[in-house]
Amino acid sequence: MVSRSPGSLEPVGTNGLRRAVLDTAPQRVHRWRMLANRVGMYARDARRDRSVGRVDPELFDAVLDRYATDTVFVHVGLRDVKRAFACNPYEFLIERFDDRFESVLNPGFTPSFRSPDGIYHEQFSTPAFGAFSRLFFEDCEYRTDDPTNSILVRGPYRFDGCVRRDSWSPEGPFGQLDRENVLYLNVGTDWLRSSQIHYVESLLGVPYIETVEYEGVVYHDETEYERVTHRSHEYPYDREMRWNRAKLENGLRAAGVLESYDLSGLTVRAFHARELREWLTPQIEVDPYFVIT
Repeated sequence: MVSRSPGSLEPVGTNGLRRAVLDTAPQRVHRWRMLANRVGMYARDARRDRSVGRVDPELFDAVLDRYATDTVFVHVGLRDVKRAFACNPYEFLIERFDDRFESVLNPGFTPSFRSPDGIYHEQFSTPAFGAFSRLFFEDCEYRTDDPTNSILVRGPYRFDGCVRRDSWSPEGPFGQLDRENVLYLNVGTDWLRSSQIHYVESLLGVPYIETVEYEGVVYHDETEYERVTHRSHEYPYDREMRWNRAKLENGLRAAGVLESYDLSGLTVRAFHARELREWLTPQIEVDPYFVIT
């Protein structure tokens, strides 16, 4: 019988051999693995049951009440929340988050800065991804001045003293979230969502991302601005690449890092930033393409 370590996807004793094989494999093998995963994830999406039934708000409240902490980083899918509670989903969530957490964080990412002579405005550059982020942007009290991967904050949490011109530096905001092991919540998302995975990929130098410097202008208010050189990441194989979120979810859940709840089809997931990195690191050390295959 083959023994397995908790949360591991490989039999004990095979990691060194697997890494050696992967290190010597030609690039076309990894490109094929990326493409196969992308096709597989699309097939999983097509088979997914997307129905969401009505949910008693007290059940959702009971899930949130399990996580007593000052700060939470949220990823939200408003469509499923609206189906579950038949209400204004944004107001429904903000009220509950404000009641339980001192600070609520959300990504305010603006990839348009990556264009030539990009411009980023802390007050006016609208987040590119998700209806919740665009609405939250209007209610947040603080935003980091990262022109590609800013973080929106409602509440007193701050990133004072963090490196400002390198999105994924260990001394930057996402490194701080890791050190403080901040709680992440996914509410109504189709799969696991976590900005910290970008951080781990960059921290470990996976071969399918590149660290790139972008030139542009950052506006802090209507008159104060500065021309900056900012470091962030790019995926050179973007058309072939997609995170294997199903594999990530299964592994994190098996290791006890991820807790998930199915409320009549509304999915809620909870995990902590440093614990995600501690689980993901040995997986990537064995297979640098682990996240995308």
